[in-house]
Amino acid sequence: MMYWAKQKSKWVATSVCFFAGLLGAGISVAEQVNIYSARKEALIKPILTTFTEKTGIKTNLITGKADALLTRLRLEGKASPADVFITVDAGRLYRAKQAGVLQPINSDLLTAVIPVHLRDKDNHWFGLSQRARPIFYAKGRVKPEELSTYEALADKQWGGRICMRSSNNVYNQSLVASMMEATGVKNTQRWVAALVNNLAKPPAGGDVDQLKALAAGVCDVTIANTYYFGRLMNSRRSGERQLTQKIGLFWPNQNDRGVHVNVSGAGVTAHAKNKQRAVALIEFLASPEAQVWYSAVNNEYPVVNDVEVSSTLNAWGDFKQDSISLGLLGENNRAAVELMDRAGWK
Repeated sequence: MMYWAKQKSKWVATSVCFFAGLLGAGISVAEQVNIYSARKEALIKPILTTFTEKTGIKTNLITGKADALLTRLRLEGKASPADVFITVDAGRLYRAKQAGVLQPINSDLLTAVIPVHLRDKDNHWFGLSQRARPIFYAKGRVKPEELSTYEALADKQWGGRICMRSSNNVYNQSLVASMMEATGVKNTQRWVAALVNNLAKPPAGGDVDQLKALAAGVCDVTIANTYYFGRLMNSRRSGERQLTQKIGLFWPNQNDRGVHVNVSGAGVTAHAKNKQRAVALIEFLASPEAQVWYSAVNNEYPVVNDVEVSSTLNAWGDFKQDSISLGLLGENNRAAVELMDRAGWK
């Protein structure tokens, strides 16, 4: 918590100097930055509007599926209009780096305020918001004291009681990739095989579907990203709000490595025509204002310390998070997918 307090003044001072430099260089308010975003428009457009209001830099946004946007960047090559690529999961950010569609970002501000494990080792991408992937359980059918770690979900007591989405989901791939790093390939292989044997139903649907199945009594335990749960808790639909009252959140592995976390993040594209403004945008998304917005609107955790989180996140309490370098999730991705296939995780 103290880290961001020490860096807060640096962010302000650096950003003031940067935008003053833009004006001093005679850059017109008509200048723009083009963004390819795998985040839905509602989850990014409002903060882009704030960026334009503060800097005069126009933002042009194209949204789509992460893999489709990555393919588009590769095919467009030097002709691509994109300056910034925004996507979710470190695994996808790693793929973008490996595909050669990103370039290193030289920013003292970003390297100062964003922890090393939440960014690429070569600064090709930086995490902008965090999402934890804890265990969720059915109140009344599971007691919190029965839960402990991800690994313990392989125990026989959970036979026929677990819901999970499919193995082709990058969130699950990254979880397995992190476990490979923490416990080794053989132990992870055994864990995945046992987890598959404990499933209550064939994997299908997204994280929200798993949470709804939990509340409906289809299963007793699942693993999901926290922001999906927050979305249901704050839904305009009373039925969705009510079903969350049947679900408890449990932070696993608190006595060892901590809860698995991942990020949404951004990088400057390899052939950005507006590189200076692209960096300015990413720096703004790491600002206190943007970080608070991510928490309040998206139910995601800040990537910088000492930023106030929403009442929803605050109600879930503090937790220890896994501090694995997220770049390793991408490096281990292929091996994780192969491991899941061998274990029969569909």
